[in-house]
Amino acid sequence: MAANGSDHSRLDRVTRAAGRAGFVARGVVYALVGVLALRIAFGSGGEDADRQGALHQVAVRPFGAVLLWALAAGFAGMALWRVSAAVFGEAGRKKTGSRVLSAGRAVFYASVAWGTAAYAAGSGGGSDSDSASRDWTATALARPGGRWLVGAAGLVLAAVGAVIAVRALQRRFLRKLDTASMHPRTRTAVTGTGLSGNVARGAVYAAAGVFVVVAAVRFDPGRAKGMDDTLRAFAAGAPGPWLLVAVAAGLVLYGVFSFASARWRRF
Repeated sequence: MAANGSDHSRLDRVTRAAGRAGFVARGVVYALVGVLALRIAFGSGGEDADRQGALHQVAVRPFGAVLLWALAAGFAGMALWRVSAAVFGEAGRKKTGSRVLSAGRAVFYASVAWGTAAYAAGSGGGSDSDSASRDWTATALARPGGRWLVGAAGLVLAAVGAVIAVRALQRRFLRKLDTASMHPRTRTAVTGTGLSGNVARGAVYAAAGVFVVVAAVRFDPGRAKGMDDTLRAFAAGAPGPWLLVAVAAGLVLYGVFSFASARWRRF
């Protein structure tokens, strides 16, 4: 029994460390996407504001290849932690819905880790977000009932974005952090980054979902947009580039919030 308890404790420490590395990797990518979007808003950026664009920014830096492999390891660590949460529950939450959600996130981060590793190895890491979105939409629309499938996927994506934003406004993200160990000023700062960052992330998801629904209604895969085109669309509205500035700044803050999560997340 003692040996089993020791083994479980050791596994718990490993998965916690893996999860912290994953939050750091997520923070780096979101912060870079936000910076790229800010460049677009001010007319000084030609890079895609998505994961591929962020990885390119890392690759061109000194020791870029090493940093890319570190990001890939971080995302693999996040996938490992999510697998652990799916099997054992996260921070005491062992409901089936929470475990299923963790399993889905594990699959997602495993794919992100694989794509990042492929990019680090020089194979490109797959299509950019806009091309991937249009290709998936075109493939789905070509199938029987594809319009309904694409429309449903768009509605789900938009709903996920709305839920993320609403939960951010409710400050529910604080429940997953060890706020008791924070200095009051630190808690205020972390709350601000979590609120702004999650609202911005939710807005991007919701807008991307709306574009997918439009693609289904118009039966036009070209209407679907990935992260880069979705962010650029924010600058095309009546507020002009300032809406994109707000969303982009929020994504940078979400990156900062991810770094805070690496430090204070309840695992």
